[in-house]
Amino acid sequence: MLRPLTGLLGIALMLGASQAHAVLEVTVTEGVSGAIPVAVAPFEWRGEGEPETRMSGILGDNLHRSGLFEVLREDLPSGATGPGDFIPEPWRAAGAEYVVVGSKRPDGDRVVVDFHVFDVLAEERLGGWRIPVPADMLRRGGHRVSDLVFEAITGDPGAFSARIAFVQVQRDGDEREFRLQVADSDGANPRTLYRSSDPVMSPAWSPDGNELVYVSFENRQSEVFRHDVRSGERVSLARFRGINSAPAWSPDGRYLALSLSRDGSPNIYRLDLQSGDLEQLTRSSAIETEPAWSPDGGTIYFTSDRAGAPQIYRMDADGGDVRRLTFESGYAAGVTVSPDGDSVVYVEGGDGGFRLARLDLGDRRVTRLTDSGNAESPSFAPNGSMILYAISEGTRGVLGSVSRDGRVHQRLEGRDGEVREPAWSPLGE
Repeated sequence: MLRPLTGLLGIALMLGASQAHAVLEVTVTEGVSGAIPVAVAPFEWRGEGEPETRMSGILGDNLHRSGLFEVLREDLPSGATGPGDFIPEPWRAAGAEYVVVGSKRPDGDRVVVDFHVFDVLAEERLGGWRIPVPADMLRRGGHRVSDLVFEAITGDPGAFSARIAFVQVQRDGDEREFRLQVADSDGANPRTLYRSSDPVMSPAWSPDGNELVYVSFENRQSEVFRHDVRSGERVSLARFRGINSAPAWSPDGRYLALSLSRDGSPNIYRLDLQSGDLEQLTRSSAIETEPAWSPDGGTIYFTSDRAGAPQIYRMDADGGDVRRLTFESGYAAGVTVSPDGDSVVYVEGGDGGFRLARLDLGDRRVTRLTDSGNAESPSFAPNGSMILYAISEGTRGVLGSVSRDGRVHQRLEGRDGEVREPAWSPLGE
């Protein structure tokens, strides 16, 4: 039985009618040995005037970029679009372990997409779906299809329909322009939310994916802004004396944790976004910064040099029970928490560079995810499978991503200028 999915429309409308050109070039630099062979057949068009967007192409590209799959697209058996005409043997002969087939048809101002996933070796269908997609949002529909196919095969939710925010820096001689950008997970459909000749940094998504908070220096000091992604409306949330930095939304959207030096040294504060009340959570003469919430909202992780060098600490969301978390290296900063709350990823210093490390909060096992370079600003994908981060190459900034286990590596380079300060969005409805 096909399962109707109607929540895609709300996601698609949030991005407007942006062009599909990519602002980032995404390449897999290291994938999993023995990647799973998946055949992605062209989705048959049943109507007149076929759209230019090839949904099966977007699906195949996404699966390839995950690093887990070898995508077969050439010399495939023809004619199969559903369970009634699927015969395993020709696909097995083509080398496929899994197969995705489907069709598209016009329905007013929408396109109805039917698709199915088959396990060739087990000779069974893993799932079938029917998705109505706005005709001008087929690329977004392709990402949603990719999420469902990824989950059907791996058992883990996909994150292709999530978006990323990042800062793009363009240089013209001694002049620089900072652009706050939002794009699809593959770098397509870019939108510039804000641009300035002054630095912009630390974007963070609201839990519903409708807003961003970030730091701007447009008024000759650091200032925290709240920006509605759909309407473009922006308001200042923190412009106190001294440093206003590192905003992080609580999972319920009510609070913002941030680092302020309004009363001396930078400390962690909690801002109630409904009442405007501001509460100081840490009271230290050290530098306390980069707060990150646990998924249940009960814990805040942060960076502090109260022990003489930056390390990761944790505390209750009201500021109580402060404990040091990292002891494995002489430098640990920039913590991000996995969506399941079971681990954290942070920047570990040593050997002349900065790399990413993941700490399992249960058994305290540390896994080094990157080997060298100057990694910073890690951000978990909403399904927890990948970590997006920034890295410096000489004087140029690019983005990288690494799988949770450190086996799959990707590189995301700006087509126009350098990129930094990445942040994954939630998946939405």
